Amino acid sequence: QVQLVEVGGGLVQAGGSLRLSCAASQRTFSTFAAGWFRQPPGKEREFVAASSGSGIRTYYADSVKGRFTISRDNAKNTVYLQMNSLKPEDTAVYYCAARGVLYSGLFYQNSNDYEYWGRGTQVTVSS
Repeated sequence: QVQLVEVGGGLVQAGGSLRLSCAASQRTFSTFAAGWFRQPPGKEREFVAASSGSGIRTYYADSVKGRFTISRDNAKNTVYLQMNSLKPEDTAVYYCAARGVLYSGLFYQNSNDYEYWGRGTQVTVSS
């Protein structure tokens, strides 16, 4: 079992930045693909960004491409989501997810492909 804990959410004005962190309890975190999802108020959970276990391969939703960056420090068992140029429509609960992989180059954008989830952190962007 892998526990994931997100921190870094908060209230920010439009155009501002936030960095989310997700710490994993798994020491061999490089063997886990990771992703960030979000659930806006009244809407379904949606994909934001994904990273392969090595961190070399990344993938983004079109809505955040060029503004958000996913990265990871496997030595610290942590994955990050740097969010810049935030918009009110980025307001959501943000979730970190992970799943074990045999090949460190794999990543996933479908929530059903992930085994482990954090509890989420609220991000609110004011206009």
